[in-house]
Amino acid sequence: MSANESLKNALFTEEFTQNPYPVYEKLRQSEPILNLKFPDGRYGWLITRYDEAVAALKEGRFIKDITKAYGAEHTSVFSTNMLFADPPDHKRLRGLVQKGFTPQRIADMRSHIQDIADTLLHEASAKDTMNLIDEYAFKLPIIVISEILGVPTEDQDKFRLWSNSIIGASNRETSEEVAQHMHEFIAYLKDWFAKVRENPGDDMISQLVMAEDQGDRLSEQELYGVVTLMIIAGHETTVNLIGNGVLALLEYPEQRKLLQEQPELIHGAIEEMLRYNGPVEFSTSRWAAEDMEFHGVQMKKGDLVVVSLNSANRDAGPFEHPDLFNITREKSQHLAFGKGIHLCLGAPLARLEGEIAINTLLRRYPHFELQAGVDELRWRPGMIVRGVEEIPLALHPES
Repeated sequence: MSANESLKNALFTEEFTQNPYPVYEKLRQSEPILNLKFPDGRYGWLITRYDEAVAALKEGRFIKDITKAYGAEHTSVFSTNMLFADPPDHKRLRGLVQKGFTPQRIADMRSHIQDIADTLLHEASAKDTMNLIDEYAFKLPIIVISEILGVPTEDQDKFRLWSNSIIGASNRETSEEVAQHMHEFIAYLKDWFAKVRENPGDDMISQLVMAEDQGDRLSEQELYGVVTLMIIAGHETTVNLIGNGVLALLEYPEQRKLLQEQPELIHGAIEEMLRYNGPVEFSTSRWAAEDMEFHGVQMKKGDLVVVSLNSANRDAGPFEHPDLFNITREKSQHLAFGKGIHLCLGAPLARLEGEIAINTLLRRYPHFELQAGVDELRWRPGMIVRGVEEIPLALHPES
């Protein structure tokens, strides 16, 4: 077996999911644009080196709309949104949402997000242990995005189930269980939109639905897609930012101590958490719009292209000592939120939530410890998010 085939076989295995970075390092050195078969059965190109990754994320000849690449219909009722759109549709769809995520509006949410973090950690004080993911990292962002969108908070567990199913469906053939979850989600959205049309509020979903009614600016398919993207992206990124960030602090106790002593370093700490073990493993799919040469590789029209964001963020070219976690690292142009016109719209909100969540945890429970070995933690399978399923912590509130 050639070295190249060996690396292909190492991708997407259980060992790779636990720690993909040694494989990424070899790929960046040997074949940074690799042709392979992805877990869902599709063939395409995987980009792992930083320079090529940046170029791919900004390349106008790579398109996001699969209907343009293959003349096929969208594979999911949820995929008609700005993440899977090209100009001019992308600008129109993004513009509808962007007003809800302005810098001023995000900044105005700081005190409320702080209240949520304080409340969640106070609830945990009744016991000595906490599953960081379920009880904190998930709850904080789902409460925030639910309030922005107008989603009943009591439905947050349903959204988590549906979100996981939709993400999972992008990596495998749709099972009966996943199909049932999608059917339930569509039924919920239909009912929700109907109620909003009868009694709109001042939340973002009301604004989107009424925009559709008044100006025909959103088709029904687009409405499903945009709302779904905001629900999923509005909490998934932050869940794993908080979880992976806390794990990095546990892995590097001297960095944790530094942040506890100087909480004002949290801004740089969040950027380093995003770079070191980012919450989004891979970019969403792109396709070559034409036969083309890209960084010395010949691609054909319709070829699938995927960027490993986390591999690019460990490239020694732009990042000195990339495998070390250093919260005082000089500002880096990491790719955790993408690049180009598809740069994550919710990045400022995710950063703010991460800053508040982690600094509040460190202040409230400065002696928390992991109640398991790092190698015992199970990383979520799949090709989109990177995060662990559970992080059991001993809080030591009286230490």
